[in-house]
Amino acid sequence: MDFLQTDLTDLHAKLVNKELSAVDLTKATLENIDATDSKYEAFITVMRDEALAKAEAVDAAGIDPNNVLSGIPYGIKDNMVTNGVETTAASRILEGFKPIYDATVVEKLSDQGAIGVGKLNMDEFAMGSTTETSYYKQTKNAWDQTKVPGGSSGGSAVAVAAGQVPFALGSDTGGSIRQPAAFNGIVGLKPTYGRVSRWGLIAFASSLDQIGQFTRTVKDNAAVLGAIAGRDARDQTSSDVPVPDYTASLNGDIKGLKIAVPKEYFGDGIDEQVKATVRAGIKQLEALGAQVDEVSLPHTKYGVAAYYILGSSEASSNLQRFDGIRYGFRAENVKTLDDLYIQTRTQGFGDEVKRRIMLGTFSLSAGSYDAYFKKAAQVRTLMNEDFQNVFTDYDLIVAPTTPNVAYNFGANEDDPQVTYMNDVLTIPVNMAGLPGLSINAGFVDGLPVGMQIIGNRFQEETVFRAAYAFEQATRLFEQVPGGAN
Repeated sequence: MDFLQTDLTDLHAKLVNKELSAVDLTKATLENIDATDSKYEAFITVMRDEALAKAEAVDAAGIDPNNVLSGIPYGIKDNMVTNGVETTAASRILEGFKPIYDATVVEKLSDQGAIGVGKLNMDEFAMGSTTETSYYKQTKNAWDQTKVPGGSSGGSAVAVAAGQVPFALGSDTGGSIRQPAAFNGIVGLKPTYGRVSRWGLIAFASSLDQIGQFTRTVKDNAAVLGAIAGRDARDQTSSDVPVPDYTASLNGDIKGLKIAVPKEYFGDGIDEQVKATVRAGIKQLEALGAQVDEVSLPHTKYGVAAYYILGSSEASSNLQRFDGIRYGFRAENVKTLDDLYIQTRTQGFGDEVKRRIMLGTFSLSAGSYDAYFKKAAQVRTLMNEDFQNVFTDYDLIVAPTTPNVAYNFGANEDDPQVTYMNDVLTIPVNMAGLPGLSINAGFVDGLPVGMQIIGNRFQEETVFRAAYAFEQATRLFEQVPGGAN
């Protein structure tokens, strides 16, 4: 089963008309994963038995003609807990951990008849921009297997871009959905903070994390958001803002839409060809009837520094629970309780996770809190004010998703700061809790370039409307990976 030549609407019609059964579709999906995953290494765990059992149950109950996700297979980033299925967050410290419940998003999709087929590779605890920090394997870019897939949701992006699944769940803390979506030429949405429940998501930075979705097309993306969004009593940060039908406004009409283009997102450090490709994309939106103006988001330059202080501080708090006592990896041959903690964490956490724990612990220490954490929180407020000032006059902000296209493995191994800067254009959206979508805007040297469309809080409908108009005008989603190394 290759999902590169179809979409959810077509698959749904085949299921409803009984040209396909959910079992047929699931078996074909699993066979395709078996045949292709040695090339891409997107999956950590394939949920074969669970998927086939669910497919049989869906067929027995009958495909829901009013639910486009009924009987549809999908992939799950491995930081979302799945009942009875190993969930590792790509870390050795959670090796062998099998949760006893499903994350809310997994539960919601299951209730609607969607079929989880596997857990997808990622940067360890979602800390990274290349999926190179995974303990288990190295996922390869769908377009060129010598290039990084982006991260942290690299496995999710590649599984969709390579046609292994029609959609996949990811999480985005500083760009971890949008950046790999850009590197793999697909649609990735980070929803408004609180739009989708985080219950059952293994936390990195709780005030920044947000679950979202990857698809090949905008309409599919809108349909999946409609299925997973909404208030959850188990997550006190989830919002009770009503969930609209996100597909209803996809008519290709964006006449009169006011689009802001921040000059800071086209500054030094952004590849010239990437700039040119995204500017051409903005011209296309203008040709479709949008009004475009340049604006300023002056505090953008402080985003990366503030993000790494805040995110690492929250991570150092969240990761304290992993101690080798109750679940996951436990160091052997230890003599004392302190030694158990030290050896389990030394052996169980990777270098990037340790780096962020140390930075966060330092930032929260008595002598550093005011100088670092408090200042970073103040910068976050200023960044939010920048966005709100722009949204007073504009509907959307459009800019590049990343400063460059996908690059070679190990390119920034000796200088992690270079990798950190890869999130410079995506971090501000998380700092302000806004929705942001990446869509393919074209190619540079045969590799996709992402264009980021940012909306005000809970304005995903407007984001989708612009993205759909662009997608239908350019038809870039019809270009799929092929002939890669």
